Amino acid sequence: MNAVDITPERLAAEVAPVLGSALIGFDVDGVLAPIVEKAHDAALSPGVLDELERLAMRARVVIVSGRSVGDLDRFSFPPTLEVVGSHGLERRGMPPLALDDDERYTFEQLELLATRAVDAAGEGAWLEYKPASVVIHVREADRELAERAIEAVGNLASMIDGAHVKHGHMVCELLARTGSKGDAISELREPGQPVVFLGDDVTDESVFEAMVDGDLGVRVGDGETAAGYRLSGPDAVVEFLHRL
Repeated sequence: MNAVDITPERLAAEVAPVLGSALIGFDVDGVLAPIVEKAHDAALSPGVLDELERLAMRARVVIVSGRSVGDLDRFSFPPTLEVVGSHGLERRGMPPLALDDDERYTFEQLELLATRAVDAAGEGAWLEYKPASVVIHVREADRELAERAIEAVGNLASMIDGAHVKHGHMVCELLARTGSKGDAISELREPGQPVVFLGDDVTDESVFEAMVDGDLGVRVGDGETAAGYRLSGPDAVVEFLHRL
């Protein structure tokens, strides 16, 4: 599908008729927060929290991110928003995710692979730990070395029982338990409830691909997508929220 470029004003007009009934979901990085070199340096775009809180008074608002819920807490999303982390495996206010013995063994194997991948990618590569996965970040590493390391670790991880691999923007996530943002949204939506979702990454495509008539998908930024519309970037997302 070729996504149609749309202005924030026009998108707000498209969403307005379903505002009172829709589930409106947002990824964080690249959508509500500009992409930065180091994930822990990310900050929400100015004004986003106020706009989300205002929107939550009129619609059901859900944050769906690959970040862990613990990591998402630092963004201080208000309690009127639902927060889903780890690609749908965690939800704010629910018991912490716990791996079973088999998953823990898989996690330990993946941790060893990830450590070797970071060593192979060299300076600038680093690891992030989540409850069910380990993430290799290579945005600041040498591109050629990083690509080789990511390809190798993905191939090796795919041979481990119970392991899953997710690729994103200059990251590779090795999971002992898998989930998807698409599954998370499908579980959260009420029967017949329209979904509006804004995402920027490969992992957001599972939401767009699961959409049905009446849903509205928005890819933020460049990249192939199954979404129907495209906004230029995080600044356009802020403007869209302001116009709702």
